Amino acid sequence: MKILVIENFWLGGKKLRFYEKLLLNTFSILPSLYARQLAAITPKRHSVKIINERYSSINFNEGYDIVLINFNFSSVTRAFDIADTFKQKNIPVVLSGWYPSIFPNDAKNHSDSVLIGKNETCWLDLLEDFENDKLKPFYGPKKFDKTIKIPPTNVKIPGFMMTGAIEATRGCPYLCEFCPEANIPGCSQYFTRPVDEVVDEIKSIPQKTIMFYDNSLTVNPTYTKSLFKKMKGLHKKFFCNGNVDVLAHDIELVRLSKEAGCVAWLVGFESISQNTIDSIGKTTNTVVEYAQAIHNIHNNHMAVIGEFIFGFDTDTKEVFDKTLAIIKELKIDIVDFSILTPFPNTPLFKKLDSNGRILTKDWSNYDMGHVVFIPNQMTPEELREGVRRMYDEFYQLPFAIKRIARGLRWGIYPFFAIFMRNLVAMMGRRRLS
Repeated sequence: MKILVIENFWLGGKKLRFYEKLLLNTFSILPSLYARQLAAITPKRHSVKIINERYSSINFNEGYDIVLINFNFSSVTRAFDIADTFKQKNIPVVLSGWYPSIFPNDAKNHSDSVLIGKNETCWLDLLEDFENDKLKPFYGPKKFDKTIKIPPTNVKIPGFMMTGAIEATRGCPYLCEFCPEANIPGCSQYFTRPVDEVVDEIKSIPQKTIMFYDNSLTVNPTYTKSLFKKMKGLHKKFFCNGNVDVLAHDIELVRLSKEAGCVAWLVGFESISQNTIDSIGKTTNTVVEYAQAIHNIHNNHMAVIGEFIFGFDTDTKEVFDKTLAIIKELKIDIVDFSILTPFPNTPLFKKLDSNGRILTKDWSNYDMGHVVFIPNQMTPEELREGVRRMYDEFYQLPFAIKRIARGLRWGIYPFFAIFMRNLVAMMGRRRLS
């Protein structure tokens, strides 16, 4: 059976610039890990091809037996166009991803079946049913038990990838009100892979550097320490996500991450206001501990990639200048600034929708770069302009050079990560313009 897996994160037909492709390849962002996992576990008697439109065009005449399209909210229109085109050619279509998981009935109008949640086990059931002409309309996530395993990703994909990808744990138990991932059916269940299994897969990954796709490797410090200890001597370099509470207090875990090959920790700081942190249910964050967490990471010669979000109800117009000053004081190496986006099915969306504060349900704008709701203490224009200005000011050349130079002290891999991310951000600051 000939299977096509399409990763659709549509850019309105825009072509990626060279530096954007380089960044995405460097940090193993495309195709997503999920597409690789589905391809990796597909029985070998089938032929699987993975395509992402950012890199490759789709040949609608190639004669596939079945097509799976995995997509998020902002690419729903394009994903449906692709699905409808294949269906017109009598090729069965399966839809998966954030949007189909939240709105399965709508997705079913454009497909033969919908794969809900992160659902590799049901993918195998779906393929078996399809071969037996018993395809069901929906395949919902199975309730977690010890028989469910996170699959490997050791599958060859088209194009050049500088960084491999892996998932050691899955799910997030914290359920922050704005987080879309934890509010997708089945995705708040937290479970881990056997450490030896993860280590064996890491050994098989040909790339020197790896991106851990786990929501956080600090949810279960005991598990993570065991993993890091067994990664010593593998001579791999990696990036991973973590939370402030553990990174600020568990010095052993931070040290072990460096010894295992960690280059940088990605940390969702979200806000410099404890009042804001408390209001959104981010229980892992205590603002006064930010400095200690950053110090522990830097002290072990690793970079800090911080994420800050703007537009919470507690945010005033002063939040931008205050945040910028604190970020510079904390010496965070790389920062992503995002506009708060109330993704459907999150508590945040339900609250804003019930209060009549959702400005649009044009899902193409739900990309954390557009204002799709009415902020509480500023106008939508002020929110958008404030985030744009944060990018402009943080990534001014003098400040970027200072951060890049600081990274030289920590070795070639942290330096390269800081250099590339700052360079790409400086070149791409028109994102919000």
